Amino acid sequence: MTETLHIVGGGMAGSEAAWQAAEAGVPVVIHEMRPKVETFAHRTGNLAEMVCSNSFRSDDHEQNAVGLLHWEMLQAGSLVMRSAYDHRLPAGGALAVDRDPFSEAVTDRLRAHPNITISNEEIDTLPDDGRWIFATGPLTSEGLGKSIATETGADALAFFDAIAPIVYAETIDMDTAWRQSRYDKGETEDERKAYINCPMTRDEYEAFIDALLAADKTEFHEGETAGYFDGCLPIEVMAERGRETLRHGPMKPVGLTNPHQPDVKPWAVVQLRRDNALGTLYNIVGFQTKMKYGAQASVFRMIPGLQDAKFARLGGIHRNTFLNSPTLLDDQMRLRSRPNVRFAGQITGVEGYVESAAMGLASGRMAAAEILGRPVPAIPQDTAHGALIHHITGGAEAKTFQPMNVNFGLFRPVEGLKGGRRGRRDRYKAYTDRAKAAWSDWLTAQEAQPA
Repeated sequence: MTETLHIVGGGMAGSEAAWQAAEAGVPVVIHEMRPKVETFAHRTGNLAEMVCSNSFRSDDHEQNAVGLLHWEMLQAGSLVMRSAYDHRLPAGGALAVDRDPFSEAVTDRLRAHPNITISNEEIDTLPDDGRWIFATGPLTSEGLGKSIATETGADALAFFDAIAPIVYAETIDMDTAWRQSRYDKGETEDERKAYINCPMTRDEYEAFIDALLAADKTEFHEGETAGYFDGCLPIEVMAERGRETLRHGPMKPVGLTNPHQPDVKPWAVVQLRRDNALGTLYNIVGFQTKMKYGAQASVFRMIPGLQDAKFARLGGIHRNTFLNSPTLLDDQMRLRSRPNVRFAGQITGVEGYVESAAMGLASGRMAAAEILGRPVPAIPQDTAHGALIHHITGGAEAKTFQPMNVNFGLFRPVEGLKGGRRGRRDRYKAYTDRAKAAWSDWLTAQEAQPA
């Protein structure tokens, strides 16, 4: 009988790892402590629940590294990515997802798979034997966190993730706001009008920044440190870095024209993105926050168009733990000191839903091949998957290691191409062409192995 693969954590990474291994013919047990043991960030007991944003970000697989990662995952039969497309919402050039039907679909597919069993018992120690993948994500339980720290000889690093608020669409004042994707991006009318935009004058922006800086914030517990991941900064932290930071970040007014006042250029614009298929919920883009709930409601209602807003969910902040992977993991994502244990997802030091699921895909295939006695060839470094794995398992500087989204800065240069902004389009296309060829060859090599 084929050895069982145990996967701890049923988020994006754990769900994808389980699917890949089960599809290869390996029996899998997913150990997901929810709903028996709850977390403050999750709302359901479903697998692959989307906790923060509902966006899988850019879908451009020729000019964007995360879009390339989408493409690679689809070619490898990704459950997470296929389900994301099945529950896609209009979002310009981005892949936004109707979060509840998405996670329900992933859960249903995993429960129905003949090679998968789901257990809701908590695993709080690293096992001495068996084959395991730990994909416990940013909310690794205290007991397991201590076990990992004891095994690795050092505390897991930590930073803080912040959650953006969600607004009921019917409470947005559309006499002030308007629907438009930045630069009218998108192939359909729905995509070109995927965002709701709330304009601000200079005086309104300055008053908003003043209120943001003065608002009551969440205090951290003694011994906690607030090392934020730059891709998910709370808006008040951005504002503290300079009064213009938000206006050049999530509130930038470029690529948008207010049809209510077409001759007046807004000083800043707050965008909201659709959060469900019904179009009844919208999340405020880039507005992760550590403000206390009462302060959030009053400050966000200062935004023109949101003066009467009602919130389906206010923002929040939570601790996110991750390994110093360059010192702890080998190139097969195994713990060097305990090679029967692999890690996947955000706990390895990747950031984002797509990157987490991609590391689950890679670890699930690696573990299944090992169990079946068919070691998987090394994932080519020139692919998006390979660039991420190389970064977290040795390419990054261990002393300054921080969570990383996939980006072309992780890719090896293509010789003979022009550098700088002017050469960027040709350079990015060369990266994605090279990656697609390498990824296709890697998948073909696995299919060619004898059963």
